[in-house]
Amino acid sequence: MTQRSPAKAEGKERVGAAVAAFWAPAFAGERLDFRTDYLLRLGDDALVLGQRVGEWCGHGPVLEVDISLANLALDLIGQATLLLGESGDGDKLAFHRDVLDFRNCLLVEQPNGDFAQTIARHLLYTIWQHMLLQRLQQSSDQFLREFAHKAVKEVAYHRELASEWTIRLGDGTEESAQRMADGLEWNWRFIPELFEVDEGLQQAIDAGIAVDPRSFEEEYRAAIAAVLAQAQLEAPADQRPILGGRQGHHSEHLGHLLAVMQFLPRAYSDAKW
Repeated sequence: MTQRSPAKAEGKERVGAAVAAFWAPAFAGERLDFRTDYLLRLGDDALVLGQRVGEWCGHGPVLEVDISLANLALDLIGQATLLLGESGDGDKLAFHRDVLDFRNCLLVEQPNGDFAQTIARHLLYTIWQHMLLQRLQQSSDQFLREFAHKAVKEVAYHRELASEWTIRLGDGTEESAQRMADGLEWNWRFIPELFEVDEGLQQAIDAGIAVDPRSFEEEYRAAIAAVLAQAQLEAPADQRPILGGRQGHHSEHLGHLLAVMQFLPRAYSDAKW
């Protein structure tokens, strides 16, 4: 039986420690304070949805839509940059966290599918985000107040664009209406998570930092119903809710997204841009 030399064993241990440190999640094993946790939730939502929408760049159905979607993605990445930067090292948080450490809701990580499915996802999320930001302008946290005051103007446009395309597709051809209905059906089961309040969020709400999403759920559902009525579409039947994204329990779709998004920073950690 061969034995490793002490030098080789020590060298292998050093390499193993270096690799483990590099791949360790940014907050591995840490219990986050409720403000940081809330910032990460909002920041991860924006980052993941921005990456998703950005996947349309160069693939839009027409040039105008291609540019519009790219602009939506840039708005979201800009929001993520501010929120993650306030949480800590924004680049490290975006590119060096493991999938289990992301706190985004499950809705934003869902695949693009066809154009109608993308629009359905954007409609359901941005109406919620717009209502949240409207109320977040009254937060007791100065950073969040100022962030919401700026971001709400961008998201108002996102909401308008998603609503207009939902109506156009739903009230269009038989095929476009069916595709829009299918897109809504896919994403509908993720709505309940947007209004879930766990212990960490409740602490942020009690401190006056966060908005209680339950306070505008009725308004949200009424807004969705109004858009669908104009689109001549029926709301999908309620399904068993899919929860867990805020606690790091994600679908396989997020892992694939992060593999693409994080490849360069992880492969070339010492690169300077």
